[in-house]
Amino acid sequence: MARGFVVEADGGSRGNPGPAGYGAVVLDPATGETLAEAAEYIGHATNNVAEYRGLIAGLRAAKALDPEASVRVRMDSKLVVEQMSGRWKIKHPDMRPLAAEAKSVLPAGQVTYEWIPREKNKHADRLANEAMDAGKKGRQWEPGAPVVRSELGLGGGVGVAEPGSAHGSDPGSALGSAGASAHGSVQDTLPETAPTAGWSATADLGTPSTFVLLRHGETALTPEKRFSGSGGSDPDLSEKGRWQAQQAAISFAARGTVQAIVSSPLARCRQTAEAVATRLGLDVRIDEGLRETDFGVFEGLTFAEVRERYPAELDDWLASAETAPPGGESFAAVARRVALSRDKLLARYAGKTVLLVTHVTPVKTLVRLALGAPPESLFRMELSAASVSEVAYYADGNASLRLLNDTSHLR
Repeated sequence: MARGFVVEADGGSRGNPGPAGYGAVVLDPATGETLAEAAEYIGHATNNVAEYRGLIAGLRAAKALDPEASVRVRMDSKLVVEQMSGRWKIKHPDMRPLAAEAKSVLPAGQVTYEWIPREKNKHADRLANEAMDAGKKGRQWEPGAPVVRSELGLGGGVGVAEPGSAHGSDPGSALGSAGASAHGSVQDTLPETAPTAGWSATADLGTPSTFVLLRHGETALTPEKRFSGSGGSDPDLSEKGRWQAQQAAISFAARGTVQAIVSSPLARCRQTAEAVATRLGLDVRIDEGLRETDFGVFEGLTFAEVRERYPAELDDWLASAETAPPGGESFAAVARRVALSRDKLLARYAGKTVLLVTHVTPVKTLVRLALGAPPESLFRMELSAASVSEVAYYADGNASLRLLNDTSHLR
């Protein structure tokens, strides 16, 4: 017989947007016993983003305990409860992927939502504050008991925990500043205001976190313009691709600004990253969220071949970011995992310049999210093999595109 759980979740942002974190707890509804806790500092984001991330973590923690369990979610965020219950529309496009992520954790019939006053959500609120306090010290929250990180898939700690403790400082989930956040979101219920960074900005926001985005070098499939994602073969760099990686390495060594390197797990990116790392004397960190789209049945085919074999499926895929190729992954799904990786890396490398070695879709997605551009903009960017793009992320939550598709180092 399936079990039942209560999930209480909360999130907060000190600045809205500002340094943010979430907390979630899984409880036994009969005894009130704490079965699991989860919390994470997520970098600069809004209250709403943090609250949704807390919900996702709580649902995943409950699923890890029993994937067949019924779950009653209790939150003091009226916005999240009403949106997830289907009574309120999700107005802001940046919030929709988070709601979709939450809905994907467990079947809809297993989850119900209930609003509770803030004073009855102290456990999750405390965890969110602990996560933000840890982030302020440059650390991530860790539970008091052994940590099981792989169950959540979000980079946050989760484990059996001691019940209850003093209520932490109020992270402020009430409506606050509505400044647009390029790597978080804005309040759904308030209009966006002008960015505080970028064009005609005057505030001193300190050193931004900078992502230098390097597309991998060529493979045998690149000049033939074949779909090459994460669902087909995992080709090595070609001879030209290895040369391109070396040229990129020479260029970055001359710049002298890269402080860390993070790569997609696929071979063509790892080989490109290793060429740069060897010259710079740095290690390569692998991030699964930076892998290319899984193109399903399109893998290995040219666009013309896909048009001939799968005309209806291709039209559907081109028409909507939510549609995946048969057996593959949608651009909306890619955007969700890329955004999660972005936020985790921004928290880890605050104020640093980081080289991300990845693929066409992740690079274009990071650019699109930085600009606040619609999904169809992915089809309107050119991105050459071994090209360099650059995005800076500021302390107020805004982002600035500094470079796109630079290939000057290959000439």
